[in-house]
Amino acid sequence: MADNKADSTASKPLGLTVYDLPEPGAVADADARQTARGRLRMLLVLLVCAAPVLASYLTFYVLRPQSLRSFGELILPVVAMPELQAKDVNGQTVALSGLKNQWLLVSVAGGACPAECQQNLFLQRQTRAALGRERDRTDWVWLVTDEQPIDAALLAGLQDAVVLRLPQNQVAQWLHPQAGSELQDHLYLVDPHGDWMMRFPAHLQIDQAAKMRKDWERLLRAAASWDKAGR
Repeated sequence: MADNKADSTASKPLGLTVYDLPEPGAVADADARQTARGRLRMLLVLLVCAAPVLASYLTFYVLRPQSLRSFGELILPVVAMPELQAKDVNGQTVALSGLKNQWLLVSVAGGACPAECQQNLFLQRQTRAALGRERDRTDWVWLVTDEQPIDAALLAGLQDAVVLRLPQNQVAQWLHPQAGSELQDHLYLVDPHGDWMMRFPAHLQIDQAAKMRKDWERLLRAAASWDKAGR
């Protein structure tokens, strides 16, 4: 009788709880979902990190309401600063790239600096000063396109400016005037990456300086989360 019971038990499948083991397909699906969630989290982290820069440019370039249209002309695509060597007022060779990591308001003219050149320099100085505490994020730059000596009285008023000599044909690799105008007719705005991104109207008048400043202030606010004062 005992043997019959043993035979009967042996003839039955083992009582393994196979139904507790996951199906191979279900395991693969779960792994795929977990991988997708991980990638999504990584993408979200990257977006969060990049969001300030993206948002500042998206706001200014794309989502600007009509009432906030810029006074200056936006340059799209932006023009990267070329790798060039300039000379400072002491004749020392310096890399143009040393201007990066600050917002730049740039004028271009020969060393003789006639009346319009002097007016541009005055507008640069006054506009930067009017930015208040944000002026530490900015520089005003005069690119001198020839070897003409600069009047000592004029240099005395340029203590806060960056004055560099760079031949006009090299300046033209980076900055361009509006059709029908000359390089020296405009003021140019450059972002901290060294990208030329705005050109103000030719022959700018003193009573238009406030409009130029508003454009600059708006860009400074838009970039405040990623651009810090000083190099």
